[in-house]
Amino acid sequence: MLKAAQRQQLHKLARYAIEYGLEHSHAPEIDITDFDTELQQNSATFVTLHRHKQLRGCIGILQPLRPLAEDVVHNAWAAAFADTRFMPLSKNEFEDLDIHISILGTPETITFDSEQELIEQLRPGVDGLILEDGYHRGTFLPSVWEQLPSRYEFLRHLKQKAGLPPDYWSDTLKLQRYAVEEF
Repeated sequence: MLKAAQRQQLHKLARYAIEYGLEHSHAPEIDITDFDTELQQNSATFVTLHRHKQLRGCIGILQPLRPLAEDVVHNAWAAAFADTRFMPLSKNEFEDLDIHISILGTPETITFDSEQELIEQLRPGVDGLILEDGYHRGTFLPSVWEQLPSRYEFLRHLKQKAGLPPDYWSDTLKLQRYAVEEF
């Protein structure tokens, strides 16, 4: 769990990355040694942008490949300018932007023998899920439970996000859960 000052520092970094991106076509470079040890540790993050309570971008990674501060900078910039669901952010949108940072915990495999058994194991509001089957893959952060509070609907929509039919079932389906620290 990060301290309040560290959370604030990451939030400022995310805003800086987006503001920098409004003038440049890439994310800013940062010196990772300028940050606390906790912010230098490799972490997987997602940065979610909302404008007027509407999703405006969300980008992240599932595996800890970069230092936390660097990952936030990269994902904030990408959420603003590289989320293919949206046009790149414009200057007039910046002031109304709400930035949410999610630091992912280590994914743990969920074992199940049936869809019903899987559904019973899901923890609404707590679990982020990674669904995989062959080359199909999708994830929902725990915050998605706010829009899809039903375990059944949450799973159906996650299957669709992964490019599968909502009623898809296979013995090769794999799911992992993860917790997040969100601010």
